[in-house]
Amino acid sequence: MRLIPSLVAATAALTALTALTAVSCSKAKEAKPAEAAQPDAKAPLEGTVLEAIPASPYTYFRLKTATGEVWAAVPAADIKVGSTIKVLVQLKMDNFESPSLHRKFDAVYMGTLPGSGPAGPSAGTPPAGMPATAMPAAPAGPVVPDEKVAKATGPNARTIAEVYAGSKDLAGKTAVIQGKVVKYNEGILGKNWVHLRDGSGSAPSKDNDVTVTTLDKVKVGDIITVKGTVRLDKDLGMGYKYPVLLEDAKVSH
Repeated sequence: MRLIPSLVAATAALTALTALTAVSCSKAKEAKPAEAAQPDAKAPLEGTVLEAIPASPYTYFRLKTATGEVWAAVPAADIKVGSTIKVLVQLKMDNFESPSLHRKFDAVYMGTLPGSGPAGPSAGTPPAGMPATAMPAAPAGPVVPDEKVAKATGPNARTIAEVYAGSKDLAGKTAVIQGKVVKYNEGILGKNWVHLRDGSGSAPSKDNDVTVTTLDKVKVGDIITVKGTVRLDKDLGMGYKYPVLLEDAKVSH
């Protein structure tokens, strides 16, 4: 009857192992901090500055709030570690990459400090350097005359008007456009922003100007060819929406 003592010993060992595993799992759960709740993307943030990084045209800082730690950015300001500040949030940027810092953040809350500017921020005011809406009546800055630009050649070539006309079918697909740069903003939200026209479409129909995001540099007046992904109804918050956007484009001259 030697089998019985062996069975008893095996059962005892298994019971001890189960208890040890349960204790280990319990400790592991206790050691893992609870995930902080994400703040409302439009609500003000308030907390203590744990880290501040000046990187013109913004100052980035890590903020300890009541719901956890977050990164925020405001137009360049003298922000001290240990100070308590409030940020008037205008939009949340997920997977944001700062070109000046060469650093990518999971999320950054873009906004302003109370009282910044002559009358403080107002509803609908974008952060400093935020690109204008996709369809202005006329580009800001020097006016560049429209001109007829030859349509790009090869697969996926479209005029700007054709991209708008076929936008539903082109969503998420590649388009190639050749046009003239009528407006250019560099290094905003980690990208360069280009307004392109090719003489197709019309201002009243709002299909004569397309906004392009790229890491390549261009100049106003350049005739360029861009190849990117068509995105529809891109919403950057605070009323800044792009009905059609050519995203992550590569530029050739």
